[in-house]
Amino acid sequence: MKISNSAEMINNDICFQTKDNRRFRLRAAAIIIENGCVLFATNALESYYYSIGGGIELGETAEHAVLREVKEETGVDYQIDRLAFIQENFFKRDDGMLKDLSCHEVTFYFLMKPRGTQQLNSHSKTANYTVDEQMVWLPVDKLSEYEAYPFFFREKLKNLPPYPEHIVTKQ
Repeated sequence: MKISNSAEMINNDICFQTKDNRRFRLRAAAIIIENGCVLFATNALESYYYSIGGGIELGETAEHAVLREVKEETGVDYQIDRLAFIQENFFKRDDGMLKDLSCHEVTFYFLMKPRGTQQLNSHSKTANYTVDEQMVWLPVDKLSEYEAYPFFFREKLKNLPPYPEHIVTKQ
């Protein structure tokens, strides 16, 4: 398998893409719940909502990565409560930035400690730093009404397990 030189490798993210359009990424993401709503991001290039987080850099812990990504995307310092999920996700998108790529992503989802407010100071841009991201609070009990990834949040966030759970999804 030949690996191409992707921009993400230059940025030290643990991510690579093969010449046959397969992509692997190691990610850290946050579950931020305030007042019965969970925080997601979206942007003008995508037709869906996605979790707050991003690539883990080479030599960086997942915990450090989620704290860095949350600060970058929300403009706020959150604290980690605990690791909630580890997801192995296999998917392919028909649109957006990942169009026509067969993706394999491993994500560590950390539950963040609530701050008691939904106020943010976000000036976030997408991974390629060209498109503004919008932060959106979606009601946990109505997630099934939205195209919000990961889909397992729809049920799992209603009753979070007290221990980290491993989830494998194929979409």
